[in-house]
Amino acid sequence: MDAPEKRSPRGARPSDRPPLSQVSLPLMIALGLAVLAWWAAGQALGGQTIRYDQFKTYLADKRIKSVVLSDDMIHGEYRAGSAPASASKGEGKPVEDKGRAFRVARVEDEQLLALLDEHGVQYTAVADSGSMIWLYYIGLGLLLLWFLSRGAATAARGGPAAALSFGKSKGRLFQEDEVDISFEDVAGIPEAKAELEEIIDFLKRPERYRSLGAKIPKGVLLVGPPGTGKTLLARAVAGEAKVPFISINGSEFVEMFVGVGASRVRDLFEQASKAAPCIVFIDELDAIGRTRGGVRFGGGGNDEREQTLNQLLVELDGFEPHRAVIIMSATNRPEVLDPALLRPGRFDRQVLVDRPDRRGRAQILAVHSRGVPLDDDVDLDELASQAAGFAGADLKNLVNEAALAAARRDGKTVGASDFSQAIDRVVAGLERKSQLMTDDERKRIAVHEIGHAIASASASSHEKVQKISIIPHGLSALGYTRKVPHQDRHLMTESMLRDALCGMLGGRAAEILVLGEPSTGATNDLQQATDLARAMVLEYGMGRGIGPMNLRGAGASPMESPLGFSPGESHLGAELLDRIDAETRTTLERAEQRATALLELNRALLRRMSDQLLEEEQLEGEQLQALLSEVVALPGSSPSRGSDGEADTSEGENHAEN
Repeated sequence: MDAPEKRSPRGARPSDRPPLSQVSLPLMIALGLAVLAWWAAGQALGGQTIRYDQFKTYLADKRIKSVVLSDDMIHGEYRAGSAPASASKGEGKPVEDKGRAFRVARVEDEQLLALLDEHGVQYTAVADSGSMIWLYYIGLGLLLLWFLSRGAATAARGGPAAALSFGKSKGRLFQEDEVDISFEDVAGIPEAKAELEEIIDFLKRPERYRSLGAKIPKGVLLVGPPGTGKTLLARAVAGEAKVPFISINGSEFVEMFVGVGASRVRDLFEQASKAAPCIVFIDELDAIGRTRGGVRFGGGGNDEREQTLNQLLVELDGFEPHRAVIIMSATNRPEVLDPALLRPGRFDRQVLVDRPDRRGRAQILAVHSRGVPLDDDVDLDELASQAAGFAGADLKNLVNEAALAAARRDGKTVGASDFSQAIDRVVAGLERKSQLMTDDERKRIAVHEIGHAIASASASSHEKVQKISIIPHGLSALGYTRKVPHQDRHLMTESMLRDALCGMLGGRAAEILVLGEPSTGATNDLQQATDLARAMVLEYGMGRGIGPMNLRGAGASPMESPLGFSPGESHLGAELLDRIDAETRTTLERAEQRATALLELNRALLRRMSDQLLEEEQLEGEQLQALLSEVVALPGSSPSRGSDGEADTSEGENHAEN
């Protein structure tokens, strides 16, 4: 299971560094004190300067309102309308609305206080105002010194000062005692673990390889679908080797300012050199490692990503081969990586971290259910067979959803029913029993789902119908039929694919056969069937009117064009495109005709199972298998068989039907 991530004092997380608001707060306080000191100085030193004899004259004329006495100065304020002409805003015009300030150098005068009392002048004695102003500036200087020393101390601990860390690496450093993940916590990928044993041995005993002149690969690239445990595997390697682990995401190198990413790459390798022996893990390498140049990358020699990639290539080349530092990276899109990254001497070792098979899924479920109290009726092997196509993250989520289901019913242990509910939620979404449907809609959905089940059960021997439900799930599934393969396989034959098409179109065929017309509920079925039929024609060479041709192009994605072609396949003519559409339509029509014939042969069973599903809302387990055992196959048809003569099986996906 994933262990809680710990932090190292040598490399704090970016979230632990002071954010910009915290950095700006001391600066704002310092600026505020500076403004306050400036204002105080202006108040203290402002006003018109007059002679002491003038001050005594104004005092006798009762033109002074108040004064502030300090050791060397007298600061005062005229009464309203009593300021002399030289102190007014206009020439010769006294100020009528407010008094004006003045200042006068203080002389020794023992009668000053008596004169002030005699003429009714308010006075206050304070310490030297100049000293107060300097206290403001001293406090401001101490605050700035504290802030700078705090930043220097942060940098000395291994984390650069937040205000000066723009070009520093954001890698998180975990010391060897903080990485508590081992290979025991990683299950379902034995081949990948075996391939990484050599890396662990090199980090533990590098002198064994140095004495023979052997050089361990600098870079190891973990390739696989999302959720298969690539990051967990990298941490487990560090845990097994008992070395520090530096983790960073590829997107953390890229900033809007050119040159920052390259600076962070340099700092990362400097950090790794100081922590050697260690493992540096760069997650989502495709964020900075995409092929340079062209529209896909962004183009331009001054592109920030391109400069970052160039610096990464330079650092990989300049890294000392005998230094015990391994650069590990992970990606689920190896086809977009720059070829310079994958050449020998850089990321020259690629490790596939694929979806687990049935045995691997059972092992992963055992790892994630260690702290979960299970009922005696829970069979992890059976759960693994029901979770066909699940990755490690999916299986972890499955165990968690089952535990949540048990908690909702206030159970003490997690049972098989909780796991069944969790699979439904992961595959089809949350149940929506509150959604109201008319009797006609419920009947149509029941006929639709039973049509899927009968067509799949009679047309194919490599899949097993496990559950049928007419309870709405998720955002749009009004019902669903869950199918799982009997056995894991990595290849699909043409007959298997045509069987799958028959099962996909069985729901629509049942609606037409029993209710006289189709509905919009078959939208998702038609989309899946069309995608599969087009792939058979374009990629697999199974189009009888097209021939053994792959028309998608190497590395092309079906999402790159509305027609399913890559932009580089513009040489396809209009005639060939028409033939492809015609072959796809023919493939789908034949599958629907086959499904209709199967359902016509099992019409009585179709009606009986539909009525039972309407009454019970769900069919599963032995009850469902007993009903499907009555399905009659088409005359002359036989199950799909492999080259060994046994019934051919295939890895399939759980799916929900609209």
